[in-house]
This record gives sequence, C-alpha cells and structure tokens, in this order.
Amino acid sequence: MVSFRVAMRGLVLGCVIFVGLTGLALAGAQESSSSSNGTARRPDAVNSQIGLKRADAAGSAVTLETNEALFDVATGLNACGYDADLEHSAPVRGEVRADVEAVIAVVPGAAKARQAMCAYMTEHELNDKGRSLAQYVSLAIYLGPAPALEPSAEQTDMPPDALAVVNVLPLLRTFAAATQLHAIWLKHHAEYQAITDKAHDPVTQVVLGTNIYLKAPVSSYDGRRLLILVEPMLAPNAPNARIYATDYVVVTSPNQAGTIRMDQIRHLYLHYEIEPLVYARAQSMARLEPLLKNVVDAPVDYVYKTDVVALVTECLIKAIEARTMETGLAVPVKPAGSKARVDLARYDEEMSSYDRQAEALRRKQLTLDMRQGWVLTNYFYGQMIEMEHTPESLSAMMGQMVYGMDVGREEHAAREIQFLPEGSGEYVKRSAPAATGLVLAEKKMMEGDLGGAEEIAEKTLADPKGDHGEALYLKARVELLEGDPESSSATFGEVVKHAENPRTVAWAHVYLGRLYDTKEPAERTEAVSEYKAALAVAGATPDAKAAAESGMKKAFAVPRTAVRHEEEEPDPSGKKEKEAYKPE
Repeated sequence: MVSFRVAMRGLVLGCVIFVGLTGLALAGAQESSSSSNGTARRPDAVNSQIGLKRADAAGSAVTLETNEALFDVATGLNACGYDADLEHSAPVRGEVRADVEAVIAVVPGAAKARQAMCAYMTEHELNDKGRSLAQYVSLAIYLGPAPALEPSAEQTDMPPDALAVVNVLPLLRTFAAATQLHAIWLKHHAEYQAITDKAHDPVTQVVLGTNIYLKAPVSSYDGRRLLILVEPMLAPNAPNARIYATDYVVVTSPNQAGTIRMDQIRHLYLHYEIEPLVYARAQSMARLEPLLKNVVDAPVDYVYKTDVVALVTECLIKAIEARTMETGLAVPVKPAGSKARVDLARYDEEMSSYDRQAEALRRKQLTLDMRQGWVLTNYFYGQMIEMEHTPESLSAMMGQMVYGMDVGREEHAAREIQFLPEGSGEYVKRSAPAATGLVLAEKKMMEGDLGGAEEIAEKTLADPKGDHGEALYLKARVELLEGDPESSSATFGEVVKHAENPRTVAWAHVYLGRLYDTKEPAERTEAVSEYKAALAVAGATPDAKAAAESGMKKAFAVPRTAVRHEEEEPDPSGKKEKEAYKPE
C-alpha cells in the first residue's frame, strides 16, 4: 500500500537549506573620528552608533572610522603585555603606551587596576594567539560609548568568543578611569584623524576599482554595510574581520608609515559584493556537494569542508584576487604620437612579453591557492577571463558559472591536487548564523514541522512588505505534503502570478505539470502545457529546465513506497518491500 503523504513527498523536491546570515545584529559600537567622506568633527563630540553614517566618496555603504571603545580594549591589552608587531606599528601606539605608563606611575590605584585586569586576561588566554586577540576585538565591537562601555546587545545576541571574555568589562572600566584613558584618547585624536584621512582615498579607489572589474553598479546602501575600523594599538599584520548579520567589519592597523593594508580591505569588500550573488543560489548547490569530500584533507577551516556555498564563495574570491593581483612588473608605455611601424611593433612585442610574464605570476599564485585547499579557484579563474571579454557583469554570469560547472571534471581535478601541510587560512570570521523568516520556514518544512512552516508563510503573506511569491511557493509545497493537492494546485497558480524569482516561477509550473500527471485520470495535455510554460520562463535555472524537459518526454509518476500494516507479518528478507518498488 502506498501512503498518500509519502507519495506527495515524492512530488516535493529536496533542496539544500542555507541558513542565512541573520540573527545577530551589530548595534551600538560607537564611532568617534572621521567617516569616509573625510568630514572632521570635534574630538570631544558625542559618540554615535556605528552605521548612522553611510555615504563615502565612492557613493557606497562603506564607512571608515575609529572607535573609542575599541581603543580602550586595545590599550588595555597593550598594558597587559600585548606587544605583537610593535616594531612595525605606527608611532602613536608607542606614544599611547608611554602615556599610560606615566599615569600608572603617579596615580594611586592605577597599578592595582591594571594588575586585576591583566590577571583576568592571563586566565582567559588561549593557546592560539590570534583567537585570543579576536575575542577581545569581537567584544569591543559590541560595546557602547566610553566610559560606560556597556554591551550594546543582549548577551544571547553576541558572538560566543565575545561572551567568553565579557566579564573583563568591570575591570576594564576601572582601569580606564584610573589611567584617564579618555583624556589620552582625546590627546591623540588628531593622529587617529590623520591616519583615517590618509586611508580615505585608497579605500575609495579599492571600492571603485573592484566595482569596475566586477562590472557592478556603484554600491548604495541596501541594509548592509562595510565598516572599516582603524586601530593603531593592534598589530599591523594581524587583521580581524567579522561578518555580523548584514554588517561586514574589519579592524585594521597602520604600519610605521601610517598606511593600512588595502589587500585586507579589498578581500572583505569582495565578500561584501559577492556573497549575495552566491548565497542567492544556495538552494541550488546540492549538485556541487560531492566536491566537499575532496577537501577533507585540505588545510582549510572546517566550514569549507562542510558548506559548499562557503567553499564556492572563497574560491571565487581567490580567483578574482589572483586574476587582478599586482605583479610588480613594469607595464610598457605606448609611444606617444609615434605612428612609425617599428615603434608600434616594438610596443606590441613588449606588451606580449609583459602579458606572458604577468600571467606566469598569476598562475603561480593560482597553483598555490589550489594546493592550499581552494580547489575551485582554477575553474573560476577561467570564468573570470571569459567575463572580462564580455559585456556581462559578474552578477549576470553567476548563474552560468554555478550551473554550468562540470562537477565530475572538477572532482577529478581536486583529487589530483597535492595539498600543502598548511593553508593561507581565512581571517574573515562569522558569528553563528540563525535561521529566520522564510529560511526558517523552509528548514521547518524539510524537518517535517509542516505547521510551523505554514505559520511563518502565512505571517509573510500578511506582511505588506513580505516576499509573497516565495511565501506562496512554500505554502503550496506544504499543502502538497499535507495531502491536499487541490489547494496546492491553486496556490501554485498564485505563485505563477506573483513570484518574481524565475526559478520559483519555473518550478511552480513544473509542480503544476506533475499534479496534472498524477491525477486520476491523468490530464497529460494540461501537464505538457505547464512543462512548456516552465521552459519559457526567462532566466529559468538548469534544474527547473531539466525537470520540465523530463516531464515533456515522460509523464511524471509518484515513486512507490511500501507501507506495512501493523497486522501484516514482518518480512525480514525484504522481498515484499523490493517487490513494491517494481514498476507496473
């Protein structure tokens, strides 16, 4: 006997659930120097929350600023023996350290306050120096204005590494008050201002140059933002980058010359630009998951061995960085005003030589990336070359890059790679994601909580600003799993009318075709019409097209599943179950 619910589940396609970058909000970290528009403010101006300012000279949602709470935390670390890369740091770091020591030498109680804070930091020191520092940086980003230094979010909404050291705050406040850190901050504010001013134009060029290469429109605020926090009290060669929900944050430090690493800024900006393009196709990446078994022994973080979407994103970024890297070679200069054939021929020859040498250096970097575990870098490198020779943007070509990948071929290539003992790592870290909205509803549906999924879908439909097309699509599949094909068919019809995502529209037509095919008697003409409509959807994804083409060739049939009644005798041999799977 065939269970009707199991049969309906056969109609509903399995999909990869991507738990979106939601849940944790970055709120309340303060900013106290210059934004990326270079507008100066009084050093004693009241601190505002991060993110209130948005525009920079490039017109993007990128903010360049400093943060007194981060200064307090970093200065506290320095007072407790954090000397990493001190010899390569900007002079202001040494000046602040000297000022703090001078106050401790004369102010009663200051030395005792430092001793208590340092004892706590010693107790909570980790074996990994980078992680040990990162937990304090995470905490600093979640602090409100000094001198209160109160967490700006509920503890349940803070990253785990920040929570691990949150109890340092009372000790830090006492230390900051005893050493008069706010006065020291104001004293050196002009030096901080000069560093951010110096970084403004290079950051703007990074943003514009990246947008030009990706053929992307100038970024505008869309609810996400990239925050560049400059803090000279930390090591110049130890960047800390975090992604908190829709906020991309990088803490960077200047070197002795007062300049910051633009490659770090560009790397996070590539995440900012590319992640929405990749994660928009997260549900269709199940076909790429076989690649994960080829990176089990690669020197990459665990997330890249278990999340194919994260792996694809990082490999694409590595490919872009290799393709656009600075080679250090002198670019030949075209002879000005000369039309002599010999001069033009010499220039062409020099350019050819330059291109060969530059490409050899890029390929060398590409090989290094592959051996460090980024197994799809070579594939995306080739795709970026193709993009460079077309008017299409990365956004327009992303679907082709993902859906057009020959997974078997890339699997074979990955198996041939001899990984290095150690990789390059990835300094961009994420806070723990939490599923919300329709992503949570999708997860509930796939876990069998149909009521919970439908409830979220109905709430989305009741919201005037909700994505009604996707909510209807989810509701239609839930109705199908609940054994109500009539309601499901009607809801899929509404999906076709209201959904904007081509994949959703195409799959709604496919589902309608399958419902016609499984009627008693089957309505084959109507089914074929729906399959044709799916193929006609502009921008329909390959998976939807393949399903529609299959339906055109042969009527869809629900997979048969045997269900044993309680009164039936058990069949240890499994013979009856095997018989139930045989075709008519």
